[in-house]
Amino acid sequence: MNTIESLPTAVLITGHHESRIVTVAGKQLFPQRSQKLINHSPDGFSWGYGGSGPAQLSLAILLQFMPAEFACEFYQDFKWNVVAKWPKSHFAVTVNIQEEIKKIINLK
Repeated sequence: MNTIESLPTAVLITGHHESRIVTVAGKQLFPQRSQKLINHSPDGFSWGYGGSGPAQLSLAILLQFMPAEFACEFYQDFKWNVVAKWPKSHFAVTVNIQEEIKKIINLK
């Protein structure tokens, strides 16, 4: 990770509840890359609570914007601070990744 300031400040993330398809900045996100690092959820992504599906999604999202070592360090906090708070239904949210990581670092 070059700097925290290089992280995006506005990323549109959408999720479809029934299919569990998630898009990040308009591109579909797949769980396989994150599952190779840590396989919390063989069934894929979920959100709206603090379980294994949201953990997998949090890791996958952060892997889009930072190296694996940093994503693995921050994803559980990102899950609780962001992904667990999304509704257990369809959603479309704009996330300030930079600000969320700053919050996490300040809490550690």
